[in-house]
Amino acid sequence: MLKISELSKKTGLTAHTLRYYEKHGLINASNRSEAGYRFYTDSDVRRVQFVKTARNTGFSLEDIGQLLSIRVDKLSHSCQEVTDITRKKLDEVSAKLTELQSMQQTLQLLLESCCGGPENATHCSIMEALDAGLLLDREAASRTEQQGETK
Repeated sequence: MLKISELSKKTGLTAHTLRYYEKHGLINASNRSEAGYRFYTDSDVRRVQFVKTARNTGFSLEDIGQLLSIRVDKLSHSCQEVTDITRKKLDEVSAKLTELQSMQQTLQLLLESCCGGPENATHCSIMEALDAGLLLDREAASRTEQQGETK
């Protein structure tokens, strides 16, 4: 049996994170002492590693909860369920990448429009574009364009 500090060392997660995962039902201490200390087994270590890997892959706590339910009872679930959860996450990541690429392009345009000189920023084109809200118009047009492509 491992105390939470030992589980923390084995998994590389802080005790705070482990308690957070317990609060959200992703892990549970196998036993507690009369004083309330949590104790974990090797099976708990493997579960925590699963949660850590899934979290590092980008799955939400809700997704991880679903994956853990499948992991506990693999005979009652299909690989299709796991694929659906994974595909949903991939779609979210792809949408986020598209959004980040749009931000990157906007930032690049801002940098290219500015002289970047040592003068004061009274006539800085970046500040003017931000003040004028020009970027908002471009972002809205870009999103509308992207939504049209996905329909």
